[in-house]
Amino acid sequence: MGQAPAWRRAARLFTAPSRTKEAAPLRWDLGFYLACLAFALPTALVSEFYGYRVWGNFATVAYGFGAAHSGYLLLSARSGRTPRGVAGSRWCGIAAVALLAMILPLALLVIRRLTGVDWLITPFSWAAQPEVWVIERSADLLLHHGTPYVDVTALGRPPVVNDYTPYGPVMAIFGLPRALFGGTPLTDALTDARWMFALAACACVLGTLKLLKWPRVPVGAAQLALACPLTALTWAVAGPDLAIVGLLVLSCALAATGRVAWSGLVLALVVSAKLIVAPAAAVLAVLVLVRRGPDRPGTGLDWAALGRFAAALVATTAALHLPVYLVDPAAFVEHVVRFPLGMGVVRSPAASPLPGHLIAETGPVGQVAAFVLVGAAAVAMVVWLVRRPPANGSGALLRTAVGLGALILLTPATRYGYLVYPLVLLGAHLAFRVAEVPAAPPAQQSATTSS
Repeated sequence: MGQAPAWRRAARLFTAPSRTKEAAPLRWDLGFYLACLAFALPTALVSEFYGYRVWGNFATVAYGFGAAHSGYLLLSARSGRTPRGVAGSRWCGIAAVALLAMILPLALLVIRRLTGVDWLITPFSWAAQPEVWVIERSADLLLHHGTPYVDVTALGRPPVVNDYTPYGPVMAIFGLPRALFGGTPLTDALTDARWMFALAACACVLGTLKLLKWPRVPVGAAQLALACPLTALTWAVAGPDLAIVGLLVLSCALAATGRVAWSGLVLALVVSAKLIVAPAAAVLAVLVLVRRGPDRPGTGLDWAALGRFAAALVATTAALHLPVYLVDPAAFVEHVVRFPLGMGVVRSPAASPLPGHLIAETGPVGQVAAFVLVGAAAVAMVVWLVRRPPANGSGALLRTAVGLGALILLTPATRYGYLVYPLVLLGAHLAFRVAEVPAAPPAQQSATTSS
């Protein structure tokens, strides 16, 4: 009898029974890395952006390694010979993605950017996506003019998309190192805003893990939050969304551990950088109000905690926005409100073919239908929060991920890259859920150990 075709042998990795209980997660790993590979390879071959192609080449190798390693572990598990040591760890794929699809392409693109072609209208030459240049420019404007927003009606020429800074004033902070210390090839490379986004994201991860008392992070959580192509690609070519979602997760960890005023302050930084995550404020407010935990085992509503959270959120948000708004109110509204809503002098180019955009493109009725769907999703989220309020951090993260995911999918003007928010939040949800499992009593732990 001849040997089975290669495709059938590969399919058996997903369907054939295994002699060990590790088969199910290994099948997930293999499917995950193959799906990521299916995203990375076309990106390397056909993307219009230079940075995307560079990332795609690195990522193809990283995800290919992850798939090969997962297949090796799965075959080993089926035969009952699980490799030992580092070679037998599911974290090998995560490490490969972190090195090959994040750190190395970012370093290469930062160096490539020193050629100074970013501002050309040639996406195939960009070593950084426009948001990087825009945020660095906004920091320079903030230093010299007190506002990160230019008056697009006073440029002496028709405005273009890249004249806009569609972020809150806090986002300019990530460009300050470049504005203060840039000017030479070395300092420009060291102060690229992408390093600042990456450092902020890493600091938020470490701060969150410390607040959660260093839980054992599931591999699946790391895959969703870190190894997913949207996370790795954003890390290499842009980065602001990773810093913002990192701050959002940190804010949730602060709220879940009873540090409600600090949670409100950090959430104010999030909202004052990117308005798209503002709905998270409602979820965290409910969490603060009904939170349960070792330090608060009761069942009552904590109105005092909610007051401290709301006061920190409102006061910090006002302090961050008001000075910039007073410098040029019209420019503030044009950049932060009108442009993201598609009502500015220049129309936002955010038009990924997601359901909301496709529905809106059918005509006036479709536009109304898209906004009706957004409203219906908002109502559904409110009902969910009222009927099943999140009592812990994992519950709050799950609701935030679902809410932001629905908003991104249904809003007429949006980008598929924003889906990095729900993916990272879902990964964080899995990590929080592990941290929130109550520890077994000492007697039970002893019995478990002896057995």
